[in-house]
Amino acid sequence: MSNKRPHFKRVLLKLSGEVLSGDTGIGIDGGSLVSISEEIKEVWELGKEVAIVIGGGNIYRGIKGIDVGIDRATGDYMGMLATLINALALQSSLEKIGIQTRVMTPFEIRQFAEPYIRRRAIRHLEKGRVVIFAGGTGNPFFTTDTAAALRAVEINAEVILKATKVDGVYDRDPTKYPDAKKFDKLSYLEVLDMGLKVMDSTSITLCMDNSIPIIVFSFKEKGNIKRVVTGEDVGTLIGEVSNVRGSI
Repeated sequence: MSNKRPHFKRVLLKLSGEVLSGDTGIGIDGGSLVSISEEIKEVWELGKEVAIVIGGGNIYRGIKGIDVGIDRATGDYMGMLATLINALALQSSLEKIGIQTRVMTPFEIRQFAEPYIRRRAIRHLEKGRVVIFAGGTGNPFFTTDTAAALRAVEINAEVILKATKVDGVYDRDPTKYPDAKKFDKLSYLEVLDMGLKVMDSTSITLCMDNSIPIIVFSFKEKGNIKRVVTGEDVGTLIGEVSNVRGSI
């Protein structure tokens, strides 16, 4: 098998809420919001179909509510609303630079977003709109990583692009251990067997069962999203891309 990666036509970009928060990790930083929007525009201008799943950790993490007496399910619902705040901020930023968008949620909140309907989401992508999936799966106890895997399967995305603070997957935290080893490629089973925390086990298993590759890369290096989409060898590849559906 060649090491050359294909170009991708329809991608799902997984963003953590922290991507929007700058160096503080809390709230929404205007500069970071503009920067990520411009990165997305570079890909959109190539004629790619872009869907986004965004987290809410910069505003609220459901699991943290347990420490102050909020039950897990309620905390997770609060986290879903946090992802909607981020999605609306990203929508506004993208539309200011000329990109048509739609925000879709698995729960009804029609004043702010469309209800998620699979066929409608695909049609938006075919019309050149960036679709932002907020609200996770709509269920407590599931992460936005799982939501990303689920939506990728549903819309027939060719790849999940996981934007992180580091340039790939390591055997341990490279910010704490200077001798941490970076992996260029991993199988799904290797990720599960080694307990690597790149995505939760449910999302990895869902991608494995549906043969959707995951590419983990740093969002901090300008132009990385475009490089990944156009086939450059960036970050860590999880799975295979030799038989990607619809690759060009």
